[in-house]
Amino acid sequence: METFKDVIAGDQLVLVDFYATWCQPCKMMHPILTQVKDVLGSTIRIIKVDVDKYGETASLYRVQSVPTLMLFRRGEVLWRTSGVVQKADLLATIDPFLTR
Repeated sequence: METFKDVIAGDQLVLVDFYATWCQPCKMMHPILTQVKDVLGSTIRIIKVDVDKYGETASLYRVQSVPTLMLFRRGEVLWRTSGVVQKADLLATIDPFLTR
């Protein structure tokens, strides 16, 4: 079974959405992330991490509010933010990391 560390350690760009099921802004992020995946396809992997189920992972990355989005490659945090990010802003943020 693939672990969180396995996923973020690869060469592929990984966008992690730390969320909670009870969080309304987190629910707003779901369709935005779907649209981003539709645009970027296989150039990025998007995973969701429930902070209530995986509190240890959330704590390791100092996630204090949800949603928190983090961009990883080779285990390195390239970017992070908290709160709802609109599709255009998220695509603009991710774009420079796609060319590496």
